[in-house]
Amino acid sequence: MEVAKSRVLPDGTAVHYRLARAEEPRGLIVLLHGMASNLTRWSEFVEHTALRRTWDIMRPDLRGHGLSLVRGRIGMEVWSADLADLLDAEGREQAVLIGHSLGAHLALLFAARFPARVPGLVLIDPVFPQALSGGRRWLRLARPLFGMAAAAIRFFNALGIRRRHFPQRDLRALDEAVRAELLAAGDSREFVRRYSSVLADIKYFPVSHYVQEVAEMLRPLPALSSLPAPILVLLSRGLTHTDPTRMEHLLDASANVERVTIDAYHWPLTERPEEVRRAVETWIGERLCTPSKTPERR
Repeated sequence: MEVAKSRVLPDGTAVHYRLARAEEPRGLIVLLHGMASNLTRWSEFVEHTALRRTWDIMRPDLRGHGLSLVRGRIGMEVWSADLADLLDAEGREQAVLIGHSLGAHLALLFAARFPARVPGLVLIDPVFPQALSGGRRWLRLARPLFGMAAAAIRFFNALGIRRRHFPQRDLRALDEAVRAELLAAGDSREFVRRYSSVLADIKYFPVSHYVQEVAEMLRPLPALSSLPAPILVLLSRGLTHTDPTRMEHLLDASANVERVTIDAYHWPLTERPEEVRRAVETWIGERLCTPSKTPERR
C-alpha cells in the first residue's frame, strides 16, 4: 500500500512524498520528477511496476513543486539536502535513485555528494550541458543570467507582486489523455508542442522557479566515471536536446554505464511507459538484486 507522508524540514518547509512499502524490501527506490513537474508523473510507474513487490518506493514532490510548493530559493543544493533529510527520517542509509530530466541531474549530483548512499542510478533523458546540440550550446554561457533573473523575480514576489494560487496538476491524467488523444493518432508534432509549452507549465508553477530550473539544467554535471555506482541511462531517440555523438562519447567513457534507447521524444514515461518499466526492472533485477537487511519501519 502507498501512503502519503510529509516531513517538516529544519527550516520549517514541509516536503510531501508518497511511500509504497514492500513486504520484505531489498531496499529503497526514490523516483525524482523533472522540471515544473510533480510526483504524479510517476503514478503509472508505481502502480504497474513489479518492483513494488520487492522494493520500497518513495516519490517526493521536490521543494517548490506540487504539494511542496514554497516561495524562495530552490536548486540542486537545496534538493540534495532535502533528499538526505528524507532518507534520514525514514531510517535509510541508501537509496537507488531514478530520475527523469531535471530529476536525473539531481540524482547524479546527489550521488556525487553522497556516493555511499547511492548503490545504483537510473537516468532517464539527462541533458548533459557539455553535449548540448547546435545553438543550445550558447545557453551554458547564459546560465548566470537565468540565476539573476530568478533572483529578481523572487525579489518582486517578496514585495507582494506574485500569483496567490497555483492549481494542482495531475500528470497521470494528462499522460493518459494525451496518449488517447494524440499519440494513438500519431500526432507527434502536437504532442511535442504541448509538452514543450512553457506557458502550460507556468500556469501551475511559479515563474521564478521555472527560470531557476533552467539554470539548474545547465549546471555542470559530474563525470559518470567518477561515480562508483552502476548506472543505467535511458535515452529517447527523437527530439534530443543533445548531440548524439557527444552523448555517445560521454557514456562510452564510463565502464559503469549501460544504455537503452527508447523510441520516444523527451517524455518516455508518457510515451512508452511499459518500455521504461521493463528496462528499469530488468536492470535492477540483474545489477541490484542482492537482498539486504530489511530496514526498521518508522
